[in-house]
Parts: sequence; C-alpha cells; structure tokens
Amino acid sequence: MSVTAAQGFTAAGIAAGIKENGKADLALVVNNGPRKAAAGVFTSNRVKAAPVLWSEQVLKGGLVSAVILNSGGANACTGPQGFQDTHATAERVAEVLQVNAAEVAVASTGLIGVTLPMDRLLPGVDKAAAELSAHGGEKAALAIKTTDSVHKTAVVEGAGWTVGGMAKGAGMLAPGLATMLVVLTTDAEVEAPALDAALREATRTTFDRVDSDGCMSTNDTVLLLASGAAQVVPEEGEFAEAVRAVCADLARQLIGDAEGASKDIRVDVVGAASEADAVEVGRSIARNNLLKCALHGEDPNWGRVLSAIGTTSAAFEPDRLNVAINGVWVCRNGSVGEDREGVDMRYREVVITADLAAGESAATIWTNDLTADYIHENSAYSS
Repeated sequence: MSVTAAQGFTAAGIAAGIKENGKADLALVVNNGPRKAAAGVFTSNRVKAAPVLWSEQVLKGGLVSAVILNSGGANACTGPQGFQDTHATAERVAEVLQVNAAEVAVASTGLIGVTLPMDRLLPGVDKAAAELSAHGGEKAALAIKTTDSVHKTAVVEGAGWTVGGMAKGAGMLAPGLATMLVVLTTDAEVEAPALDAALREATRTTFDRVDSDGCMSTNDTVLLLASGAAQVVPEEGEFAEAVRAVCADLARQLIGDAEGASKDIRVDVVGAASEADAVEVGRSIARNNLLKCALHGEDPNWGRVLSAIGTTSAAFEPDRLNVAINGVWVCRNGSVGEDREGVDMRYREVVITADLAAGESAATIWTNDLTADYIHENSAYSS
C-alpha cells in the first residue's frame, strides 16, 4: 500500500541527516515508465516555498520522472539561496537517475525560514537512489513525516490498474490543500490533461475540505504520476473516482492524526442554496475555536454552531436553521430542539449536521477539536 502499489514505480526513504534526531528524512519516488505523464496542485498561499515554485514550473510540462521529498526543513522564505538549493537538488536527482532535471519535482516540509543542509541532502540523494525498490513505498512514506504520529498511505484497485498514494500532514491544515505533501501514482495509461482534471476535482472535495486549524501552509504539494505500465486505458469516470477515493482516504487520515486532537469532527452542511454556501458555512463552523474547545470537553454546545453560521454570507433564515450533533437534533427552527443530554460524545468521531433549509446543495468539511496538547506541540515546534 503506497506509491509503489502501482506498476512502474520504485521508491526509497532514508535518513540523510537533515533531521537532528537521526530519523528518516529524505524520500525518492521514481516513475520508470513507459509513460511519465503527471499533474499537480499546490498551495494557494501567496508566500510559496522554493520547491513549490520549482515544481509548479516542472508540472507545466506535464512530465515527471522523479519526485524528491525531504522533511526536516520547509525551504520556505529562504530567498534566492533556497531556490538555488531546490535547483541543485533536482539536478542531483537528474544526474543520478540520468533524467532531465526539468522532469524532477521537489517537495519539502518542516520549519519555515531555515535553509537546508545541502552537504547532507545531496549525498542523501545518492543513497536514496541506491536503495530504490518496488517495495520502497512504505519507507518513503515514513521519511516525509514531521509531527505526524503515523505514516499515511492508501490504494484503490481498478480493472487491471491501480492508484496508490502517500501523504504527510498533521498540523497547519486548512484550505489551499492543507499543509501536506502527497504523491499519488497510477499504472493506468492516462495523459497529463486527464490526470490534471481528475486530480483537481478530487482535491476540491477532499484535501481542500480539511480544515483542522485554519492555518494555510507555504509548501502544499499534491502530485499524480502515471506510468502506463499496466497498459490499460481506464474509463474516465472510473479513473477519476479512484483518484478521489485515494485522496478522500488520505484526507481522512490527515484529520485522524491532527496535532493534539482527541475528536475528529465531520461537519455536514445540507439544505444550502449552493455548494459555495455549504462550503462557506462548513468552514465557519470548523474554524470556531469556542466550538472546538466545547467539543473537546464533550459539550454539545449547538449555540456556537448557530453563531458560526451567522457570520457567513450564505443564504438562510435564522428561524429555519436546524442543527444535529451525533444524530440528535438539538436545534430546531433556530431554537431549542431535542434534549442535548441525549447526545453521546464518548467516541472520537463527532458529526455536526447543519441544515440551512435554503436549497438542495450540501458539502462536508472535516476538522478536529482544540486541545492543550495542540497548544503545547506548536509552542515547542521550533525546538
């Protein structure tokens, strides 16, 4: 299960010495073909890390031979030197693998504002290349972890073809993809434009609807690579659904591993006048820190849900709003509904349903509770 589940891919994950703790910190994923089509989506943050700027240019060509990913440093806000380091990394991968540097995507994650130790990273490229394996997907997934407590992988099987993937991310999760690095692979025969269409639609309803803490990263990168090794051309809709399913699985794992979280919160907005309204309301609820604290304390405080809805521009009438928490409709028509004491909040997953009673559109946003552990982890992050 991972980026090497699909035929035509090899991967490796090694400790290059980028992290001071000596843990794995450099991953390499290689598309051995026969095709090398690719697509990518990146953070919408206007402050972009050097590897994002590099990889955006690479993906314009629609071809990717390899992806090199490091944890232990974001290489963001590092000026011209940071971009030179990204370029040098791509050149080193190209030299070792005998490919074109313009077909090498680069991704980084870690602390912002710190330059990478290139004297360790570049020799690490050589080591990773020497350890490439068709069974190296799990090691690659382990090497891209930062504050993640677990590595994240997913696979979906099609009719003679496969889509697999790996992801990292546990904090700074907000729209604009969530702070994450994701590499998806497939052995289906799919050209770059179709990959791009499938990936953008998948991320729109999965990664873009993970909103853990309202903080947008500088490094978000999601790549989809196709080797064509299965020699099967899938039906367009079936392929798009497989990509969506892998993205949805990985996105759910991101929330499940959110920093310090004790509750995974699913916000279902229904009865909206438009999908855009549903997404806006869902985000507002997901970002309400008072609500997130209440849910951590297992308090079904539905008033905080209504107050969050009221800050949006969505179409609704306040006296028609309905809210359920874990299936109990605690608010009916903008007022008191069923007894809140009937809400069972003992379990990790909490489902909030907000009915705007304004239309037929719906959307789901995933978030988590706000805990003392989250504050502690992020207060000590740079150390």
